[in-house]
Amino acid sequence: MKCQVATMWLGAVLCSLFLAGCQIASTGQGGKPGGKPAGDAQSALEPKSEPGEGQKLLEKMAGDWKVTRKFYPRTGEPSVVSGECRQKMIQGGRFLESDFVFHDAGGDSTGMGTIGFDPATGQFTSFWIDSRSTRISLRQSKSTFNGQEIVLFAKPLAETGPAARESRTVSHLENDGRTLIHQQFGPLPDGSGERLVMELLMTRK
Repeated sequence: MKCQVATMWLGAVLCSLFLAGCQIASTGQGGKPGGKPAGDAQSALEPKSEPGEGQKLLEKMAGDWKVTRKFYPRTGEPSVVSGECRQKMIQGGRFLESDFVFHDAGGDSTGMGTIGFDPATGQFTSFWIDSRSTRISLRQSKSTFNGQEIVLFAKPLAETGPAARESRTVSHLENDGRTLIHQQFGPLPDGSGERLVMELLMTRK
C-alpha cells in the first residue's frame, strides 16, 4: 500500500514538472510570449529608427535666435515684425522644436513648430501651430534631402478637409551657422511662377 501511494505521489510530481516545462517553453524567456522581451512587441509593429543626415542639419539650428519676420504683399512695402526664437532637439535628437514670440503691433503672438527627418525616405515633415489660428499647418518634402537646405510643401491634413494653401518653404544656414533663413513662396495668379510671401531672418544670439 505504501509503495502504491509513493508511486502515485511521484507520478503527480513528474506530471507537474512536465506541465511547468511546457509552459516555460511556450512563453519563452522571462515568461513573455514568443521568448521576446516586453519592449520588442512594439518594435515589431513600429520599427525603431535612428537619427540620420537630416538631424545633423537640424542640430545646427538649435539655440537662441533674434528674429525679423517680413510679409510681402502683392503691392507695396513689406510689413516687418521683430521677435525671438528658442530651438532645441527633442526625443533623443530626432526632432527640432521651435518656440517663437513675435512682437506684433496689436500685442505679442506666439508660434511653435516641430520638424523631423526620416532617413528611410530622405524627407522632412513639419507641423506648425500659433496663437493666431486654430488650424495646424503640415508641410513635407517632395524629394530627398540634398544635404544643404530643407524644402517643404504645404499638405492638407485630411482628404476631406480644407485644401492647404499652396506654398513652398526653403530653409538654410549661412555665415557658419550664425544666420538661419526661412523663405515661403506662393504661386503667381497666372501660374507663371511664384513670389516671395514671407521671410524669417534669424540671427544667433
